[in-house]
Amino acid sequence: MWNRKEAEEAQTREIPTAPAPPHRLVEPTTTPTTTARGRDMSIVNIGQSIFISGELSGNEDLTIEGRVEGRIELRDHNLVIGPKGKIQAEIHAKTVTIHGEVVGNIHGDDRIEISNSGTVRGDIHAPRIVISDGARFKGTVDMEKAGEPAVVKKDRSAQAVPADTVRQALTGSHTS
Repeated sequence: MWNRKEAEEAQTREIPTAPAPPHRLVEPTTTPTTTARGRDMSIVNIGQSIFISGELSGNEDLTIEGRVEGRIELRDHNLVIGPKGKIQAEIHAKTVTIHGEVVGNIHGDDRIEISNSGTVRGDIHAPRIVISDGARFKGTVDMEKAGEPAVVKKDRSAQAVPADTVRQALTGSHTS
């Protein structure tokens, strides 16, 4: 015969309930890529709504669309400042590509590129520098390679020359 309790049990067996998804922390988006050497690398993206104050360092390539104030340290990796990115920091990276705005000094071990939509107010130091037509830049450029000694030019215009030497040069005469 029909039993109400058996019917309820059968109904609960037929409709499985999915467990609630576990709560997880919001993390930056990562995009897997493969380098020329075949190693898998990931690029971390920091979105437009993210604000970071302090020191940002890591061992991955990084794209920033949000705001960062402080210091960015990615010595062996690439940094891209997206069109919406606003950075007020000292930057050290292998390569730096700027489509947004940077206020602060930038050190690139390989190269620094400022795109036509990019703005930089600060000094840039890299062996290779690209500033696209339309880019905005205010600061100084240093293109010395790391480890190269600075070339010191001696300014001869500041040396004192004895009056007798000047007189000899002007008159062509030699007095003893």
